[in-house]
Amino acid sequence: MAILSYIEAVTHTLREEMKRDPRVFLLGEDVGVRGGVFRATQGLIEEFGEERVIDSPLTESAIVGVSIGAAAYGLRPVAEIQFADFILPAVNQIISEAAKIRYRSNNDWHVPLVIRAPYGGGVHGALYHSQSMERIFAGNPGLKIVAPATPYDVKGLLTSAIRDEDPVLFFEHKRLYRSVKGEVPEQEYTLPIGKGDIKREGSDITVISYGLTLHYVLQAAESLAKEGISTHVFDLMTLYPLDKEGIIEAAAKTGKVLIVHEDHKEGGIGGEVSAVIAEEALFDLDAPIKRLGGPSIPAMPYSPPLEKFYMLNPDKIAQAMRELAYF
Repeated sequence: MAILSYIEAVTHTLREEMKRDPRVFLLGEDVGVRGGVFRATQGLIEEFGEERVIDSPLTESAIVGVSIGAAAYGLRPVAEIQFADFILPAVNQIISEAAKIRYRSNNDWHVPLVIRAPYGGGVHGALYHSQSMERIFAGNPGLKIVAPATPYDVKGLLTSAIRDEDPVLFFEHKRLYRSVKGEVPEQEYTLPIGKGDIKREGSDITVISYGLTLHYVLQAAESLAKEGISTHVFDLMTLYPLDKEGIIEAAAKTGKVLIVHEDHKEGGIGGEVSAVIAEEALFDLDAPIKRLGGPSIPAMPYSPPLEKFYMLNPDKIAQAMRELAYF
């Protein structure tokens, strides 16, 4: 089994799906000759040609608009938004068009489109290259939002996203691109969109997370195990629609729940996860549901000390977990 980095898993999966299905093509800013600003599409234009790996103008609304039209006519576009922060000019296309075409046409039209978007901070990208944008789209029926944390999950979920008949937003935390490696089977496989995964079994507290902070949670759990605190860790993997059954089972497992994500605590995915637990598993709880997220300031600072203050880390998460365990 190959050991791939997170970004190598992205490239591997794109290549595999382009070989399998000639309808799959890539478009975005610098995805061709340059191979993408993070090199996720490096080498693919040489392998598949400029008609299937298309360098677009610096116009996110056009990237998404062209993709919607191509998908409606039977192709399988995989659009790259260079940084998730830049997706805002395309929000109208995504929410008003891609998400609603199947409904408004009574199933006559649908949009098998994937939009890849590198998100998140901790890379000294400052305010326009570090944002978490997933909550903008969560809660819009017609869209699916995926945020894998491991190379194995990247391949399984990206394959599923490309083969999906409806639009999928695929959020990749750029801090994970080269910092995380893992085993990735060479054969094709898919993972179900809409299902979470238990990343660690435990009995004292439950921590629910996704993306970069999932790795910090696992590090904190390892540390707290030495203090006698056993942590159950649930990876959401899909942010919309949520795996409600998996969330409820994870909450009931220990009765004490902490939800952790990098995005702002206020209005973040954690609020919806908390509501699911409150509605469906209230009487399984032994403590109030806790959330740990980014601070309520407008943007990620450029200053290294301030960025460090903004970002979560294993120590901050371990302290929140410890307080919950001793509630």
